[in-house]
Amino acid sequence: MDDGVLKDQALTLWMKGQKHHLRGDFNRAIELYTKSLALYPTAEAYTFRGWAYSFQGRLDEAIDECKKAIAVDQTFGNPYNDIGSYLVKKGKLDEAIERLEKAKTAPRYEPRHFPYMNLGRIYAQKGMVLRAIQEFEAALEIHAGEPTCLSALRQLRGALN
Repeated sequence: MDDGVLKDQALTLWMKGQKHHLRGDFNRAIELYTKSLALYPTAEAYTFRGWAYSFQGRLDEAIDECKKAIAVDQTFGNPYNDIGSYLVKKGKLDEAIERLEKAKTAPRYEPRHFPYMNLGRIYAQKGMVLRAIQEFEAALEIHAGEPTCLSALRQLRGALN
């Protein structure tokens, strides 16, 4: 079978996996992502399998999946952001910053405002209020009106007064 056919079949399995994932059926999603990866490894399938693992509390495995995604495609920003968010959950804020900064500059990444939001949360946790405000404002430049950012900015600006 040629690469184009395998890639199409892998994409179909990945999209089916996403549907199960969004319904909360993480085991089935992981199964479909794994089948997709067996046919044609993509950064997206590794990233989404990692995301499914994260919902199961399997953060180390989720991080490993994102590292595999980056090895396949360094231009895909989602795994950088996801590693950053998993590291935050593990309490490793300083390690998360480096990954989130890479997500901000990745050529291929949607939703682009997420790493700014995650960095804003980190800086807020670290008591770096002005830096947190900068990150949330940058997120709003990309995604105007984002409610989480607006709420965070109100709280942070209130803390300055």
